[in-house]
Amino acid sequence: MYNLVMKDLKLGVNPWFFALPFILGGLMLIPGWVYFLVPLYFCFLTVPNMFGGFKSQNDLMFSTMMPVTKTDIVKSRITVVVILELMHLVIAMIFSIFTFRLYPHLNYIFYPPHMGFWGLCFIMLAIFNILFISMYYKTSYKYGAATTASTTAAILFAGGAQWLGIQNSWVNNIFYGSGTDNTALQLSILIAGIIIFIACTLIAYKIAVKRFLKVEIL
Repeated sequence: MYNLVMKDLKLGVNPWFFALPFILGGLMLIPGWVYFLVPLYFCFLTVPNMFGGFKSQNDLMFSTMMPVTKTDIVKSRITVVVILELMHLVIAMIFSIFTFRLYPHLNYIFYPPHMGFWGLCFIMLAIFNILFISMYYKTSYKYGAATTASTTAAILFAGGAQWLGIQNSWVNNIFYGSGTDNTALQLSILIAGIIIFIACTLIAYKIAVKRFLKVEIL
């Protein structure tokens, strides 16, 4: 499985996608921006282009010719996706530290990038993963519908969460008001988001393996 991951990282994934998290992370420095868009660009740009590249390279046929199991093929591909997702999130989180230092007294309309906000981002990508991965491995090469459905779901979650943050006083207080100074609360939301991300990705992996085992590769 390790060799499959390295194959994807060195040969299958365009180096541009490793630089993209640093470029998009810089968007966190825009004062008061819609910061949900930073991890969403992973869904908009990285996934369709990366999986389009795999398809054009006939990567599936090449992988099945190697002395590996179908389970390892799925596991390695999901590992690569998660690595890139974590790069996008962690680098954006680092940039957000500078955001608070640059604009200490900024009045935010959209969510400020506190720890709780990143917990929501983990949940958003969890939703993306469980839909994209499970749908994609029905065929293991048709990625268009899977990308559209999963990205749409992620956008709806981000939009709904942001709407609640503006309209609901309780949620607003957590992400804008006194709740932002409650480190335990913010950390709890972040940890909950990470747990949901891990759980959904593992569920997606199990569904993907079951579906991929039924796929006939000509």
